[in-house]
Amino acid sequence: MISDHLPNIKGLILDMDGVLWRDREPIGDLPAIFQAFKDQGLKVILATNNGTKTVDDFFTKLSRFGVELEEWQVISAAQATGLFLAEKYPDGCRVFAVGTPSLKKILEDAGLTVVSDRHEDVQVVVAAMDTGLTYEKLKDAALLIRSGCEFIGTNPDVTYPSPEGLIPGAGTVIGAIEIASGQKARIVGKPEPLLYQMALRRLGLRPEETLGVGDRLETDILGAQAAGIYSAFVLSGASTLEEAQQMPKAPDIIVKDLAELIF
Repeated sequence: MISDHLPNIKGLILDMDGVLWRDREPIGDLPAIFQAFKDQGLKVILATNNGTKTVDDFFTKLSRFGVELEEWQVISAAQATGLFLAEKYPDGCRVFAVGTPSLKKILEDAGLTVVSDRHEDVQVVVAAMDTGLTYEKLKDAALLIRSGCEFIGTNPDVTYPSPEGLIPGAGTVIGAIEIASGQKARIVGKPEPLLYQMALRRLGLRPEETLGVGDRLETDILGAQAAGIYSAFVLSGASTLEEAQQMPKAPDIIVKDLAELIF
């Protein structure tokens, strides 16, 4: 149990892919795990770098796995990107988005105008995982950035855990645009601390009362450390134990999966 390692923890910030599930397969008995959170008096919020789905999409998936949460309990790097840009451009801006239809809806819900033609007036290029990626999209994004557009990446995860294995993720798409444009993207999601800071505000907790749980060392764990919260690394997703042992600062807890952490 968490209290055996860190007795003052009052809340958890959980990653999703590789922690709760691998694509369509749950990792462990999720209803029992979430009931254990409740029984132990732990507040829970899900904070994911996955920018391919809306919050409603995540709720539908959670419901399929027998888990019911409130709207405030899910936040994504795509949402954080929309909020970041809405604050930076309070009068609105036009965005060329390389990503799924869900990414575009999230950006529009934040009050941004998403365009599909690079010949329109564009201020920002946003890139994320794009399962419909084409050469034309890469070309348009690179040309816009070379013309002076700001370049934002939702998250740097180069792979995405699936039942088939690790498949190309947002970082792969962003990397291709970086090479073509000659410019590095500004990343909003983990390991930048913004997503964790937003989650802390929703939880109403201090960093020292909070544990970030993830499967990817270079995003989830480094992001937790950057935000000043405790970190728990699960071996059910992308990174390995050997990689964790080579980190300059190790995760506070290392477990096989979420069930081992909570039971």
